[in-house]
Amino acid sequence: MPTLLLITTFLLTLCVANVFSILPTIQVSVIETEYIVSFTNFYSEEKRSSILSEALTGLSENLTWREIPRNNPGLSYPSDFSVIELSHGKIREKFEVFQVQLNSHELIRSVSPQKKFTRKNLNFAQSSIQKDPKLLCTDGHEDFIQNFTRSESADPVATNQLRKHLGYNSKNVYSDRRESQRFALGRRLMRVIPTQLTSAVDADVLWSRGITGKGVKVAVFDTGLGRKHPHFRNIIERTDWTDEGNPNDVLGHGTFVAGVIASQSPECLGLAPDAELYLFRVFTDEQVSYTSWFLDAFNYAMHSKVNVLNLSIGGPDFLDQPFVDKVWELSANNVILVSAIGNDGPLYGTLNNPADQMDVIGVGGVDFENRIAPFSSRGMTTWELPGGYGRLKPDLVAYGSSVRGSGMYGGCKTLSGTSVSSPVVAGAVALLTSAVETYKVNPASVKQALIESANKIPNANMFEQGHGKLNLLHAYQLLSNYKPHVSFSPAYLDTTECPYMWPYCAQPLFHTSIPLTVNVTVLNGMGVVGNFVKKPVWQPVSSENGDKLDVSISYSNKLWPWSGWMAVRVRVSKPVEEEIVVRGQITAIISSPTQKHSTGSDTEQTTLTNTITFPINMRIVPTPPREKRILWDQFHNLRYPGGYFPRDTLYPMLGTHQKGPHNQGGEKHEEHGAPSQQQPLDWHADHVHTNFRELWLHLRQLDYYVDVLGEPYTCFDAGDYGTLMIVDTEDEFYSEEIEKLYNDVTVKGLNVIVLADWYNVEVSLLFTILSFVCIYDIYTLALINSTIRPSIC
Repeated sequence: MPTLLLITTFLLTLCVANVFSILPTIQVSVIETEYIVSFTNFYSEEKRSSILSEALTGLSENLTWREIPRNNPGLSYPSDFSVIELSHGKIREKFEVFQVQLNSHELIRSVSPQKKFTRKNLNFAQSSIQKDPKLLCTDGHEDFIQNFTRSESADPVATNQLRKHLGYNSKNVYSDRRESQRFALGRRLMRVIPTQLTSAVDADVLWSRGITGKGVKVAVFDTGLGRKHPHFRNIIERTDWTDEGNPNDVLGHGTFVAGVIASQSPECLGLAPDAELYLFRVFTDEQVSYTSWFLDAFNYAMHSKVNVLNLSIGGPDFLDQPFVDKVWELSANNVILVSAIGNDGPLYGTLNNPADQMDVIGVGGVDFENRIAPFSSRGMTTWELPGGYGRLKPDLVAYGSSVRGSGMYGGCKTLSGTSVSSPVVAGAVALLTSAVETYKVNPASVKQALIESANKIPNANMFEQGHGKLNLLHAYQLLSNYKPHVSFSPAYLDTTECPYMWPYCAQPLFHTSIPLTVNVTVLNGMGVVGNFVKKPVWQPVSSENGDKLDVSISYSNKLWPWSGWMAVRVRVSKPVEEEIVVRGQITAIISSPTQKHSTGSDTEQTTLTNTITFPINMRIVPTPPREKRILWDQFHNLRYPGGYFPRDTLYPMLGTHQKGPHNQGGEKHEEHGAPSQQQPLDWHADHVHTNFRELWLHLRQLDYYVDVLGEPYTCFDAGDYGTLMIVDTEDEFYSEEIEKLYNDVTVKGLNVIVLADWYNVEVSLLFTILSFVCIYDIYTLALINSTIRPSIC
């Protein structure tokens, strides 16, 4: 007799609370009256105003707008965007009219919301992506798209997300049991924390060879720097991009970051002391910022021809399209971006943008014991969910725990966080790029040198450490001898290599299992633009049972900027009677137009071609019995949740907030390291390998095999599975799916477990449920207490 089990996540609090992450401390809110209009090119202020007036001619008189003036150092330069303000009223209805008018103009590329970065938690809404259950089934042989396309953008009115400074909050409570156990294995000899970070990474070895970062322009986007700080002798420019008109740092965050890169203080030396510093103050004294401030500052950085740009900030808002597009543009203009991966560890799927972008060097944290820092965010990326599978991030890890750096007015202090790890790598990049010929340096070649030279950390998986810990001297050797080439990240797939290859190594494949999807990043060191010459080819090793695998491959049509993707889908084509390992490789050919450097300053246009392989070792086992097989519904989880979803966590999160200085209002919060008020919300895109990882591990320990369904219910055979798990679903069910599921339960004997939640207190059914439900979670109780008085257990 099949079973239908309904469990609310509120009642599972004590069992699965630790699968959810602690919300980041800075929120991005949409300014509903302000919109960023992006143009197809850079235009003068007068020309931009003319285009807007021309595009909006003929609007109804009751639809009023104005162009918001921007007073910053970039005012005299052409820009590729304007900020407009709509009159108050029914903003959404008005915006739809404005959007149609603006998008119809040939010189306007897009219209997006203005966003404010604060620590305030605000609601956000996102229209769900329409899916046709009849068109989304795949059989492992057809091309499929696993990556979030760069032309796709969100509903510009509806998206509110997060971007923040990434200093470590030492009072956060971490709930990953394995991570806690790793740091509580009894007494042991402790390594002495080095007095100088620079000696720990061997920067002093390069200094002895005259390599000090000289001639490299490094931009620091942060909270500014004081004019006469004693630790710095090579400050080229300090600019303020906020509305306060003051480039000085009153918070200390920007000073510390700049110090890790280029401090001259003997007590806390920076890695590249002779680098040329460009300080961009993009956060106010209240730590408030706006998308448009970043865009103007990014444009000015390109005008200043900076070589390296450090962003010790981030948030999960990869749908802040103007911001993401501008980061791609920076990379395309040969700016090497280094960014902190986030401080939302030790939980998974909590990566921050822009560090999660393919063209950016995303940096996680490690301590001086060579252990992954508990605060460091883990992969995978969530751009691709729910239909595909995330990419490998971080790219690498660097020291980020108890690192000494410059104090705000002088002296040194110690801080932890991926805010620290990021400038460690940025300083390393400044050293590396000052040591080699200019033609060898581009965002892809530098990333290739860093990840190919990194040292793997034992007992840490790929989504914790990326390719490993920074090895500056090895990276210097690779970049010094660099020849343009293409590489993959990860470089191979080996399901026999645990724990590094987790989660791929944690569950073997078998006949009739859902195909395994691996999303591979393609790094193109040959040029900013490239392409696959032809479709990559799977080449099995016949003597090693290669005919037992079917491999289908899809890939990005263009590699830009400096990167692309290749999605690999592997399924077992034939049953086996005993465990085997199947070996083979995927061969791809990439071409890229580039400039070939000859003697002197002469260059000539040429096309480079590179053949690259992706080795695969796949463990295959006999098909397990039906009762040991579970199907996890991923298809009905939204990639970007459309509202507030309560998180079941029992950890106290206290703090205060008050008005900020901006004319839109702002949020004051404590400096990093202090607690702040947070509401318990889901991270983006549920998955068994991210926020439900602990539950997945528990099921695997009980010897269950869990397949992840990224397609409609009409695409799977219920006869293969004992149980379907529907966990925290947000998206709609189609009538065809409901009909099939009813038949699967009543005819085929499929069991169904539903872990349900609710988030809309206005739904009448909720009132009925809550009238007799016993609430364990104090945050759920607080959320609904104003309307319903349920019992607390």
